[in-house]
Amino acid sequence: MKIQISDAVKYIGVDDKTIDLFESQYIVPNGIAYNSYVIMDEKIAVMDTVDKRKTDEWFANLEEVLDGKTPDYLIISHLEPDHASNIKALADKYPSMKLVGNAKTFNMMPQYFQDFDFADRAVTVKEGEELELGSHTLKFFMAPMVHWPEVMVSYESTEKILFSADGFGKFGALDTDEDWACEARRYYFNICGKYGAQVQALLKKASTLDIQIICPLHGPILTENLEYYINLYDTWSKYEPETDGVFIAYCSIHGNTEIAAKKLFDILQSKTDKKISIADLAREDLAECIEDAFRYSKMIVAAPTYDGGVFPIMNDFLHHLKIKGYNSRTVGIIENGSWAPMASKIMNEYFDNMKNVTVVPTKVTLRAALKNDDIANLEQLADEIFA
Repeated sequence: MKIQISDAVKYIGVDDKTIDLFESQYIVPNGIAYNSYVIMDEKIAVMDTVDKRKTDEWFANLEEVLDGKTPDYLIISHLEPDHASNIKALADKYPSMKLVGNAKTFNMMPQYFQDFDFADRAVTVKEGEELELGSHTLKFFMAPMVHWPEVMVSYESTEKILFSADGFGKFGALDTDEDWACEARRYYFNICGKYGAQVQALLKKASTLDIQIICPLHGPILTENLEYYINLYDTWSKYEPETDGVFIAYCSIHGNTEIAAKKLFDILQSKTDKKISIADLAREDLAECIEDAFRYSKMIVAAPTYDGGVFPIMNDFLHHLKIKGYNSRTVGIIENGSWAPMASKIMNEYFDNMKNVTVVPTKVTLRAALKNDDIANLEQLADEIFA
């Protein structure tokens, strides 16, 4: 699709509508966009390449924009293969083109490209250094661990464009009309969620710039209401809740734990006008459940005991929360066990190893089916989660 940025800055990215799983783990029902750009000036700079799945389409877009000209530079913001697969192919096609990256970029490059002698073509940039293209100037800012160690972003000062690497990206192809925040949130917490401190450091650098356009490597080019997007990133990277409410994450073998979780949902709704959300971990997109766990100020987990531990899908969910840096939340626990309940112990151990996570005192233990006496305990849990 044709996307207009400016007379000099051209979009040459591609939509991938046939991919089933991004990074072989994230469901992308509306595909993914691999963004790439060209700055046409006295010197021509290509801003990143794309995934090998779209090599031919990307080269066709590039050649149409170049119209017979030769690029002078390839700016390498990020070496992950969905953006960097075509570095060598582009370098082979244009032998005079220089490769612009940082020291970590070029240290990592040989891991991806065998028999690629790029040493004489490498332009190594450091924090704050600039590259003059003519009437356009790129200034480079290092963004280590957002979300790889070699990541850097580029600021074009004439048109006030931030080329933000994976920052401000989202799932979904560009020809899809969908809410930005939902898929950007799912993208952020599942991919960058662990690196909140590093995102904060990058936002601090970005706050010194006059940014009018954000060009990410995934998702739409952002041209309006940039404060909205930046404020969301600030909230997410500080691990602050975006929504004051409760997320109930449950799994159930034969339906009894599900009945209890849904009963709690009804109890919570009767006690507050705050938003209450509920998800069956076994049947809903796990990445979206991770997103909701970070989104809400409070969470309740409900799971049965299984093989002397906790049901596997809950174990997987809590493992993901731990490695993504879940913190600073209030949580409640419901367990089920017909003869030797253990789920609460395992779930509590996860939360003990998360920063600033408070588990409310009442832990509801079910013995198979939900009984009248259990409802009083659910009521108490609901009261404590709001205390």
